[in-house]
Amino acid sequence: MDALDREILSLLQDDGRATMTEIAGRVGLSLSACHRRFRDLEADGVIRGFHAELDFDKLGRSFRALVFVTMETSEHAGITDFEERIAEIPEVVQAQRLFGSPDYQLYIATASMQSYQELFDSTLSQLPGVRRMQSTLVMKTVVAPRAPL
Repeated sequence: MDALDREILSLLQDDGRATMTEIAGRVGLSLSACHRRFRDLEADGVIRGFHAELDFDKLGRSFRALVFVTMETSEHAGITDFEERIAEIPEVVQAQRLFGSPDYQLYIATASMQSYQELFDSTLSQLPGVRRMQSTLVMKTVVAPRAPL
């Protein structure tokens, strides 16, 4: 990957709907050369897909929390069961397994503090293999998810 590839990726991250013609013009490549690089980035798995960035407030999910989860054990079956269960919870909009402690970070989006409390009491607290959960509230997003280019 060279500087032109990184520039193409940066432009796509800023505007995933940009046409190949627009990107080629901005990076100074012919359309065919730009398209070839794009296809190579896809084939190499650097570009895995395109997604819409959603506004949680407009979706009625203005209450957001980070939940740090510490597991009882690192046993494979318990970890697998936990991960399968959190993947089924629609309010968990992102989940990451971490090195060290805590073991997981969950990003939760709900309509209100009350709905979060209900989710926590009825669902999150019932997850298998959990020793401890600690929640913190998200004040605002300063940097949206992006790749380090």
